[in-house]
Amino acid sequence: MSKKLFVGNLSWGVDRDSLYQAFESFGEIEDARVITDRDTGRSRGFGFVTFTDDESGTKAMEEMNGKDIDGRPLRVNEAMERQERAPRRDSW
Repeated sequence: MSKKLFVGNLSWGVDRDSLYQAFESFGEIEDARVITDRDTGRSRGFGFVTFTDDESGTKAMEEMNGKDIDGRPLRVNEAMERQERAPRRDSW
């Protein structure tokens, strides 16, 4: 079973490749993604890393939480399922 991690407090310079590289030593990664603002394309300061197995994800979470990347301490937790939101109203 896979394990998805939330990775917060990312510096603006962290992209998908550098996020992947920071976590790849813990095991096989299914997906690494830095979330960007849809209008500007800039990083929103967080991302997700999905490991193919629980054990690798747990080890990565324990060892990477608080670790300094690009001068900022990471916050790494198990990702929560996204809740449904009401449709967005751009104009009234």
